[in-house]
Amino acid sequence: EGGRAHRRLGLLAVFAAVYTYLLVVFGGIVRITGSGMGCGDDWPKCNGEWIPPFTFETAIEYTHRLLAAGIGLVVLAVLGYAFRHRKAPGVGGRDGLIGPAGVALVLVVIQAMLGAITVWMELPTAVTVAHFLNAMLFLATLLTIAVRAGIFGAPAGAVSITATARVARIALLTAVAGLFVVGLGAVTANTPGAPAACMGFPLCNGQWLPRPMASSVTVHWLHRFAAFAYLLVVLAAWRATRSRETGAGAPVRRAAGLATLLVALQIALASGLVLMRLPQWLQAAHLAVGAAIWFTLAVWVALARREERATLPT
Repeated sequence: EGGRAHRRLGLLAVFAAVYTYLLVVFGGIVRITGSGMGCGDDWPKCNGEWIPPFTFETAIEYTHRLLAAGIGLVVLAVLGYAFRHRKAPGVGGRDGLIGPAGVALVLVVIQAMLGAITVWMELPTAVTVAHFLNAMLFLATLLTIAVRAGIFGAPAGAVSITATARVARIALLTAVAGLFVVGLGAVTANTPGAPAACMGFPLCNGQWLPRPMASSVTVHWLHRFAAFAYLLVVLAAWRATRSRETGAGAPVRRAAGLATLLVALQIALASGLVLMRLPQWLQAAHLAVGAAIWFTLAVWVALARREERATLPT
């Protein structure tokens, strides 16, 4: 019974994570279609009503709010199930599932508060980016639950503590750098004029270092530079993880390889985005792959840390 509760909680966390991923993508569609103020500056009501008259923008924003409310209910179900089975093996305790489930609930409350502030302040860039980054942390917390429940495979066989600690450190540093780049992408997308400030690829307005460096150009150029640099970082991390000396398990190696492929795909999409002058469907694809990169990085870190814990003396 305890093992079944453990796995069911992991599957519920995967459902919540996929839900969150799709919600993040839909939130990007809200921005891309210019629907962020589709409900005016009202929250939790929409244009002063619980069920308002619908325009296109109102329907998009209202749907996003309903989906966001749904994830709150899913997280309550995750925490409630974890609490109910807190005495089951692997659910309670220091490295159990109930801890991150509680963190997930805190993060979803913060997410709701940031969403309200974003609407009340009429989409300021700083709060919008904070809203996005908190969603990424929330997603990572759900994926930590899933990994600890064994949904993405079992830990590798016995390897040295030094090797597993190195793999975990590489994964964590790669993920932190990835979150920084993804955050820069959110800043670029939400800074007026920045998405179209650098036309052409790989050059920015025909130059490696464009002049003049207006604020919007600087934001876009920094995101590009960080993305190119990050491709080198993730390639090096993937190569280090594949090394026989690390003893990394197959799930860790697969996560590292998938993250590398997704980063390369993201840069290809970015080139098409600027060369085709920002079509909405490609903006949505760019956001979807960016969120998928973080999804994969979060799984990579959780898998690597689980292998590290498995080698620690009990």
